[in-house]
Amino acid sequence: MALSLAAMYLLLKKGFRTPPPPAGKAPGAGYLPAQPAAPVKHWSDGGRMLTEVVAESRYHATVRELAGQHGDKGADTRLQAVLAVDPLNPYDDKPVAVFIEGRMTGYLSPKDAQAFREAQRREEIEGQSVSCDAAIRGGAVWEGKHLAYAVWLDIDLSR
Repeated sequence: MALSLAAMYLLLKKGFRTPPPPAGKAPGAGYLPAQPAAPVKHWSDGGRMLTEVVAESRYHATVRELAGQHGDKGADTRLQAVLAVDPLNPYDDKPVAVFIEGRMTGYLSPKDAQAFREAQRREEIEGQSVSCDAAIRGGAVWEGKHLAYAVWLDIDLSR
């Protein structure tokens, strides 16, 4: 107990420090994964669009641009996405990047990335790019402001 109290005292006295950025990366420097290779397979879940892409703020402008013009009503723009394992990512050890029209739009959540990799192993296409249909939704005007956009993929990774 005394050890715990001493540790807590030191943390409070010296303050909490944020971890340094990964080696070779300056704070605030953005990492952009390499363009994926041509997809070896097209996955589909019958148009259900159940898997959401994790949005990062630096891709919001790209997603908004890809949504196209839709006025005050919400977008439901259909495009094709390419999913690629990103082994060189300095911030995450097993990410899956999502590209639409050759542009980075975000990543699968860690849980979905793991399921994606497992599905690749089952189909014997580990580490290769896969395509699927995608929908960009959102952007409607509500109370005078545009709502955020989200990218949804036509793959079911819950199996």
